[in-house]
Amino acid sequence: MTSLTLHDFDFALPEALVAQHPASQRAASRLLRVEAASLSDLRFADLPQLLNPGDLLVMNDTKVIKARFFGQKDTGGQVEVMLERILDARHALAQVRASKAPKAGCRLDLAGAFSVRVNQRRDGFFLLALEDGREDFWSLAEAHGRLPLPPYITHTPAAEDEARYQTIYARVPGAVAAPTAGLHFDAGVLGKIAARGVRTAYLTLHVGAGTYQPVRVERICEHKMHKEYFVLPKETAAAIRQTRAAGGRVVAVGTTALRALESAARGHDEARARCGETDIFITPGFDFRVTDVLITNFHLPRSTLLMLVSAFAGVERIRAAYAHAIEREYRFFSYGDAMLLTRAKAG
Repeated sequence: MTSLTLHDFDFALPEALVAQHPASQRAASRLLRVEAASLSDLRFADLPQLLNPGDLLVMNDTKVIKARFFGQKDTGGQVEVMLERILDARHALAQVRASKAPKAGCRLDLAGAFSVRVNQRRDGFFLLALEDGREDFWSLAEAHGRLPLPPYITHTPAAEDEARYQTIYARVPGAVAAPTAGLHFDAGVLGKIAARGVRTAYLTLHVGAGTYQPVRVERICEHKMHKEYFVLPKETAAAIRQTRAAGGRVVAVGTTALRALESAARGHDEARARCGETDIFITPGFDFRVTDVLITNFHLPRSTLLMLVSAFAGVERIRAAYAHAIEREYRFFSYGDAMLLTRAKAG
């Protein structure tokens, strides 16, 4: 890791390949299967046949909240607020965009509906407190917030996005970005996976807006990851142990699920029931303890997620896969197509 630089994870992506809208149907997305010596162009609907009876599919059940607000500072300046995490009913961490950064004690009037007070800065975010003790961030976000589409999706959120920028199994509110590998699953695919003898289990990792923050250092080892809250339930930890004992594979649906799984195994040989924050930074050379197979979308150049998939499948395999995907005009990023990766053997 000490010798890796941003240049090692850069590539040229035609703008036309950045997906601005989801596929007509969730499972109609394309699927690039990346194996040791081959690349296979498939459809996401083919996924059930690529899993083995006895495998365990681990999915992130976080739910995207309406986390973006527009408003004014008490001095009159315009602001845009993006919640990073709701800490409790009356406090939240957020990014605040304004011509001048707000100072501690500044009041922000948001969405023409409520006010917050800027308390302090914490880990690069602003700590906000609601002024009215009768209100709570959860209900205010639902009533007055806007869906936080990624910065590379250029249209204003519409009804299509309300439905499709959310997995069908989302149930724990808290994310400000979707776990996008899960967007491809529909009831039909999940039914076929179950019929094949593949079990499913869930964890929660609330994806933060920090997932879009660029790496600003040239040497990868100097980068500091943002923190995200996750929960790996005891039922999922038990399912992983049972799968391992029976010779099955652990299949992570998305980089968020993988990060939670590997975070839960830190300091141990297996994933254990756990909740808390993780700032795990996965780069080539990482010792994977849990995940055998990864379902993921195509990621941004120079991003920590591209570094993660390169660590998982191998740097050269990922470079070849991305070059193939660009040549075959796969769709990239949140609303784009998917990959199926098997873990590279150590050494």
